[in-house]
Amino acid sequence: MSSPPADRHGPHLFLVLLALAAFVALVGGTAHLEPARASGEPAGVAAPAAPARSDGAVGDARPAPGATLPAPTPTPTPTPAPAPTDGAVLPGGGTRIFADHRLLVAYYGTAGSGALGVLGEAGPEQIVPRLLRAAAPFGRTGRTVQPVFELIATVAHAGPTAAGTYSSNIRAAQVRQYIEAAHRHGILVVLDLQPGRADFLDVAKTWAWALKDPWVGLALDPEWRMGPHGVPGRRIGSVGAAEVNRVSAWLEDLTVRNGLPEKVFMLHQFRPEMIRNVERVADRPHLALVQHVDGFGTPSEKMATFRRVVRPQQFALGFKLFYDEDVPRMRPAQVLAIRPRVSFVSFQ
Repeated sequence: MSSPPADRHGPHLFLVLLALAAFVALVGGTAHLEPARASGEPAGVAAPAAPARSDGAVGDARPAPGATLPAPTPTPTPTPAPAPTDGAVLPGGGTRIFADHRLLVAYYGTAGSGALGVLGEAGPEQIVPRLLRAAAPFGRTGRTVQPVFELIATVAHAGPTAAGTYSSNIRAAQVRQYIEAAHRHGILVVLDLQPGRADFLDVAKTWAWALKDPWVGLALDPEWRMGPHGVPGRRIGSVGAAEVNRVSAWLEDLTVRNGLPEKVFMLHQFRPEMIRNVERVADRPHLALVQHVDGFGTPSEKMATFRRVVRPQQFALGFKLFYDEDVPRMRPAQVLAIRPRVSFVSFQ
């Protein structure tokens, strides 16, 4: 009796099942590695986080073709630099800018460039030793010297900008860096506005978050207030007392509502016509009004400009020293001897 034919289906079925199991295992393992490959990294290597930009946004991370993106997370509102740990007081304590005949000494300029002043020749942390060295001689008569960063936060331009204002703001992150450095070193900050064709109040409101800090004040530079048709650099600008008063009223309200100490409110000037109806500029109980005289040249030329525009009965007085344009540059003792007395000195 012959043997039954061999069953060839059993071994084949076993091989098919074995291959199918291997395929399932391979697909399952590959699925766990797909996200790493989709972001452009080899399997098993975690994709690096996209670099953070200075404004806090995530920098230039692009998804793989065909990838499904999650819903975007709203960008948080930038927070201002921390307030001093001892409450809403000025550096060294107190709430009045010029208490005890205090003298403010500033470095002036904008972030990232020395073209507009000495402040921008180094970063905020690196410029501190130079500022302190420049300020120290002004304390030899016994007056308390308060160092200041006078930072041009809104910069005028000779050509039209996107908004048509012939001016633009520097980045909020840059301003925060100066405020944070100021808190580390006991330095006041004054934000300087060059508005171009914009209204001073509209520009000031863009910096409300920074002005809520108890150590941050405000300066208006009418040289760069052009009106609706002027171009910065082609003529000297001007502002009327009514516009100045709108800004100071807004800043006064911000100061009171936030329980802040007195703030610097400064007006730059080197020609009488730069501030129209200057006698009508209003006093504000929570603002220290400063008239800052900016003329450059020889000491006699500078003093002639100073005497032509100052109003000591209305303002604390400021005086600018230019590293390059003043020849010879007046020494601290000469500035301290000026009468009426100067309470704010800046270096450009």
